Amino acid sequence: MGIIARFRDIMAANINALLDKAEDPEKMIDQLMRDLVDNLADVKKETAGVIVAEKSAEREMTACKKEIEELTTYATKAIQAGNDDDARKFLTEKATLSAKLTGLTEAYNLAKQNADNMRAMHDKLVKDIQELESRREMIKGKMAVAKTQKKINEMTGSAVSSANNSIAAFERMENLANKMLDEAEALAELNKGADTKIEDIKSKYSAANDNIEAELAALKAGLNQ
Repeated sequence: MGIIARFRDIMAANINALLDKAEDPEKMIDQLMRDLVDNLADVKKETAGVIVAEKSAEREMTACKKEIEELTTYATKAIQAGNDDDARKFLTEKATLSAKLTGLTEAYNLAKQNADNMRAMHDKLVKDIQELESRREMIKGKMAVAKTQKKINEMTGSAVSSANNSIAAFERMENLANKMLDEAEALAELNKGADTKIEDIKSKYSAANDNIEAELAALKAGLNQ
C-alpha cells in the first residue's frame, strides 16, 4: 500500500536524520517523540480517510447486492404472473448489476485491506509511542547519571593532577631547604674550625709568655737574696 510505505519512509528518514546530527541525546529523544506524535496525527488522519473509503465501498456493495436480490424477487413474481418478458428485463438488469457487483466487491476488499493495514499501523504507532514515553525518563535518568559521572571523573583527574603538581613543588622546596641547611651547617663547621685554630695559637703564645715571666721573676728573687 502506497500510503503505508510513504509513512514508513517518513518515519525512517526522521529517525535517521536525528541520529546523523545527534549532538545532545536528550534533545534527540524529545525531538524523536515529537516527530512520532506528528506522524501519529498524520496516520490518524489518513486512517480516517481510508476507513471512510472502506465504509463507502461497503455501502455500494451492499446496495448492489440488495438490488440484485430485489430484481430476483421481481423476476420470480413476473414469471408467476405469466409475464416472461418482464422477467427477462429483470434478469437482464440483474446480470448487469452482478457484473458491477464483482467490481464493487473487489473495491471493497481492497479498501478493507487498506483500512486494516492503516489500523494496524495506527495501533502499532500508538503502542510504540507509549513504550518510548515510558522509557524516555529512564533513558534521561541514565544520561544524567552518565553526565554526573563524567564530570566527577574530569574533576577527579584535575584534582589528582593538581595534587601531584603541589606534591612535586613541595618536594622541590624541601630539597632546596635541605640544601640550604646543609650549606649553613657546613659553613658553621668551617667557621668553628677556623676559630679553634686561632685560639690554640693564642693560647700557645700566651703560655710561653707566662713561663718566661715566671722564670724571670724567679731569677730576680734569687738575686735579691
